[in-house]
Amino acid sequence: MIEGSCLCGAVTIRLAAHDPAVTACHCRMCLRWTGGPFAGFDAPVEAVSISGKVAIYASSAFAERAFCPRCGSHLWFRDTVPAGRPYEFPPGLFPAADGFPLTREVYADRAPRWARFAGAHDRVGAAEYETDNPFVREGDVP
Repeated sequence: MIEGSCLCGAVTIRLAAHDPAVTACHCRMCLRWTGGPFAGFDAPVEAVSISGKVAIYASSAFAERAFCPRCGSHLWFRDTVPAGRPYEFPPGLFPAADGFPLTREVYADRAPRWARFAGAHDRVGAAEYETDNPFVREGDVP
């Protein structure tokens, strides 16, 4: 079990299970949402317990992004298509996630020069990611 919270503490998230592998996303939506790449690790829906008021924004036809309406902290990203997809939580919400490894970058070929990560990990370009996830099309980004 790990526990995390938003900046103001109004939202608390408890995870009974999770995958500690961190993925960084450089798609245009994530860059706009976070001001940089979104970093997240997965937790299955059934392992997640959330307390506090949460605002959810349907950022596309296939995904939602949640945030604390009080302090604005990003709480999760989640593909809603197909159903049952895991939550992707920013590791910074969870003190226990400090040692989680970066294992993958998606839209790596679109990463701004200032946001390219060094080290040995998977790098997936836009074409490969969108082929593997046909419900995602970065061209749908407003």
